[in-house]
Amino acid sequence: MEKVIGIDLGTTNSCVAIVENGTPVVIPNRGGYKTTPSMVAVTEAGKRLVGHIAKRQAITNAENTVYAAKRLIGRKWNSPQVKNAVATSSYRIVEGPHNDVRIVLRDKEFSVPEISAMVLQEMKVIAEDYLGETVSKAVVTVPAYFNDNQRQATKDAGEIAGLDVIRIINEPTAAALSYGFGRNIEKTVAVYDFGGGTFDISVLEIGAHGVFKVIATAGDTFLGGEDIDARIIDWLVQGFKEEHGIDLRQDRMALQRLKDAAEKAKCELSSVRETEVNLPFIISSGRNEALHLQRTLTRQTLEELSDDLIERTIDICRQTLDDAKLDKDEIEEVVLVGGMTRMPKIQQSVQQFFEKEPNKGVHPDEVVALGAAIQGSALVDDKQEMVLLDVTPHALGIMTFGSYFEELIPQNTTVPTHRTKIFTTSRDNQTAVKILVMQGESQRAEENELLGEFILTGLRRAAKGQVEIEVTFEINADGIVSVRAKDLETGLEQSIQVTATSGLTREEIKTMMDNAKDDLVDRRTSEEFEAAKQEAEKLIAEIEKLFPQVQQIVASSDFGRDAIEKAKAIVDKARAAIERKDAAAVKEQIEGLTRTHRMFKGVVAKT
Repeated sequence: MEKVIGIDLGTTNSCVAIVENGTPVVIPNRGGYKTTPSMVAVTEAGKRLVGHIAKRQAITNAENTVYAAKRLIGRKWNSPQVKNAVATSSYRIVEGPHNDVRIVLRDKEFSVPEISAMVLQEMKVIAEDYLGETVSKAVVTVPAYFNDNQRQATKDAGEIAGLDVIRIINEPTAAALSYGFGRNIEKTVAVYDFGGGTFDISVLEIGAHGVFKVIATAGDTFLGGEDIDARIIDWLVQGFKEEHGIDLRQDRMALQRLKDAAEKAKCELSSVRETEVNLPFIISSGRNEALHLQRTLTRQTLEELSDDLIERTIDICRQTLDDAKLDKDEIEEVVLVGGMTRMPKIQQSVQQFFEKEPNKGVHPDEVVALGAAIQGSALVDDKQEMVLLDVTPHALGIMTFGSYFEELIPQNTTVPTHRTKIFTTSRDNQTAVKILVMQGESQRAEENELLGEFILTGLRRAAKGQVEIEVTFEINADGIVSVRAKDLETGLEQSIQVTATSGLTREEIKTMMDNAKDDLVDRRTSEEFEAAKQEAEKLIAEIEKLFPQVQQIVASSDFGRDAIEKAKAIVDKARAAIERKDAAAVKEQIEGLTRTHRMFKGVVAKT
């Protein structure tokens, strides 16, 4: 059976899992870590770095290191979230050719799906190294509150990374799959998912025989740990400005050091009451004297700084229960997901709101990837009995006369589904009608997301309101929206399959896929060379250590002298191959080095 990996493409960290012999497991990376920072960098030499290696050099290469790209994926350039990121990020964000977002690294522009693809490709490589075979299929998770454009952009990122994304599923739903997998329980659960960049709450009914039915979902795609870090940074910057009259935000390297320190302090305050932020030589003053930043941050101050953000998550929970038409006491279990749920204040707020102790039995960083792997396995294994009924997180409808939004499919409708509504023309002798397909919750059309548009032409001329047009919306299990408009009198029909856009053309995606493939080949070649080089250098060191003893023992015979010359030649050849960075040649020399090493050890052992 083909292997399908589950990937949690996170804002701060990403994680990959697989189902092995019926058990979902998280795959560790080379360093043995089960999560990998969702960070990408480009070095001065033009080399791409992903994960821990990118994070380690972020301070010295702040302008060319990207973090939290997920918060920008699928967004339009003029959105308030993008404006916020432009103002606060240490890397450069510019407008792309399709009103999309591009990130500049070493004077080269990258689209956000391309940056995310680098992280997904890293997850693919981690899985392939672990399994010892090529992986091509994946289930990738997204925040439940992502709109269609953000979902499509994530799918494009998968394609650029060389993955066939067979399903996109919501993060809280994935967490619920992992929580309920193999337990044969019947419960109504709320999944409170507060991650690095996004917040989601989903209410699900988990039924016996593997039925997972989402009742309601809501969230905020720009609310997460990053915002709490930003509050700490503001607090540190303000304190430093009051003391020294210098704004640290003007220095990219100082900003990156502050970001690192803020994240570290936030994590520490989950287990201690206070922590010291100590950043020596943070900046030089006008008189060229080095200035240091040293402040004590208490848990209480952190809670005060982030109180309104936590309260926002509780407001969203309140609204979601209303939407689900459920009382708090009907929620039997509250499952905490996402790194931010380690914060005591968040656990306390969730407990107070739901009036029950939240369940901390799932691993907040790994549960989403495990759920994605479970879903992936179920999609290719006919024997697995699992039914997943998800909902559409946003209302779908059309723009009507006066720029109003007319909802056809309400938020939290179980998919697949279809709805039909009859509209009438708004002008006399109107022969065509433009259908604008929109997604969102606002009654004002312009405040919602435009997904697509088409024109129904050839209408008969008639007085205003006399031509009736039937509009039908349909959403399939993959969340693909189709819209059909029909003149009820003539039967004239026009339809559109709404393919949300990530802001990339097919040609751009194809070019990015080719670049990603080339980059992977270069990387694999480089890794192959590094592994061979390490093995060869180890053998050379062992041989050279034994040289004096062997020379002493065999120098008296012609055969011995000849063997030593041959050994020297092999070592020289291996050194030259390492110098040329020729992986194939180094591998070739390893056999000769191994024979030589064995022979030398044998000679020494006999004496």
